[in-house]
Amino acid sequence: MTVTYSTPRPQPPEVARVTSEAAELLEVLWGRASTAPVSASQLRVLFILEHNEGINLRTLADTLGSTPPSTSRLCDRLEAVGFVRRQTAATSRREVQLELSRRGHAFLADLRARRETALQSVLERMPAAQRAALLTGLEAFCAVASERIHHAHAPDGARTA
Repeated sequence: MTVTYSTPRPQPPEVARVTSEAAELLEVLWGRASTAPVSASQLRVLFILEHNEGINLRTLADTLGSTPPSTSRLCDRLEAVGFVRRQTAATSRREVQLELSRRGHAFLADLRARRETALQSVLERMPAAQRAALLTGLEAFCAVASERIHHAHAPDGARTA
């Protein structure tokens, strides 16, 4: 079966440009949903910990492209507000594992809810067929991006949930 398109098929550079523009607009919309009391860097740590419970400090630093001392300071602040817990690893007393606390999980859930509310007013103005196409495209994008992001830094090629 041959599929024909009434318009030219979008090429990756054009899709990347429009996706980048959409990401910038998302940042503006999401800016209305404050991330206080955490900074953008700390928020990134929370997202990483959410997908990699029990990650050690060195692996987190590698994932962030940062140094262990800088990453430790980020985690110190997140621990101070009650979003992160540190625990000694069961396999090595010298290794510290990091995980989100209940409060950290609740913060991320609340932040996502506020961000989704900010997006709804835009999405409600789109025609239903375009919303459906956007959903299909974004689901595919999320699947590929998630695989690339969350599994790229797994130790020894191991997959993480």
